[in-house]
Amino acid sequence: MRTVITDVLLIGGGLLLLVCALGVLVMRGPYDKLHYASASGWGTLLVALAILVHESFSLIADKALATAALLAACGPALGHATARAARIRERGEWNPSHRGEPAEREK
Repeated sequence: MRTVITDVLLIGGGLLLLVCALGVLVMRGPYDKLHYASASGWGTLLVALAILVHESFSLIADKALATAALLAACGPALGHATARAARIRERGEWNPSHRGEPAEREK
């Protein structure tokens, strides 16, 4: 039974990572590519779970889980920073509608 669960998790994670890589390759805009790059954390998590099921809690499983946790924790922040940098590069500033003026507060 462990082998079947390991195989299902590993195949699912591998397919998800493959779809994410193809999405990054095929999409045109940087924001569309970021969506696919962000989803790769789920594939990494599935592969780490497959390693955990196969190896139990061992050094290799702990490293796989630590890697998956790091990608899950840093992925959203990295995606946001990349999107922000792309927007600044396209438009010259983060929020061009205000043109450097502070937002007026409504009373």
